[in-house]
Amino acid sequence: MRRCFGLALVVMALTSGVAHGADEPDFFLSPPRTSISVRASWLLPSARSDWFDFVEHQLTLSRGDFTMFGIAGDVNLRIKPRLDLVFGGDYNGHSSDSEYRDFVDNSRLPIEQTTRLREGSLTGGVRYALRNRGRAVGSLAYVPTRLVPYVGGGAGVLWYDLVQYGDFVDFTNFNVFADQFPSSGAAALFYVDSGVDFEIFRHMFVTFDARYKWASADLDQETWTGFKPIDLGGLRLSTGVTFSF
Repeated sequence: MRRCFGLALVVMALTSGVAHGADEPDFFLSPPRTSISVRASWLLPSARSDWFDFVEHQLTLSRGDFTMFGIAGDVNLRIKPRLDLVFGGDYNGHSSDSEYRDFVDNSRLPIEQTTRLREGSLTGGVRYALRNRGRAVGSLAYVPTRLVPYVGGGAGVLWYDLVQYGDFVDFTNFNVFADQFPSSGAAALFYVDSGVDFEIFRHMFVTFDARYKWASADLDQETWTGFKPIDLGGLRLSTGVTFSF
């Protein structure tokens, strides 16, 4: 992911130079009313529930093994000079291989399994620019501000799909068996975010965004008996491009 952010910075610098040298005037005929953003995302879950404690204790998993990668997108509708309505969605997922920390099979080989977690969400909220996003020049031109930080927040719905499959230990007789343990569901989520838009060309910006979300959902009690709702909150970092119209 460091490579992704580094590449984004290089592209931003190179393209910015092209934009400065371009013959095309760097202005709009009127203030943009809509923008569309597409970004690569990196989700670091908070993992503060007993399910994560259980699998990290039994298996060679840690909180970092649940880091997910994906894609995010937003549509922004300007309702005030500094205020937008924001409608977005994202999808993230990752699989991690593991083995039991304290058990091996009869051949003294690791007892291995895979844990896969996927999440998707749809959200709506508001975003407030921390500085003027541009200035009018006469009545026929609007010059955008090159660097605009923002803050925001909102709510939405999150869906998750979790499955653990492979070989497991039956703790009643210590036999090893093959199986899978799925769970899926939906939950409400709430978030706050902040970020920055950096203009690299007319109508085009590089966006860096950091979002923290809160969400938890029930686990399938037939599969994961006795566990509390799984914590699906965490920090999402994303970077990509935004087009204004």
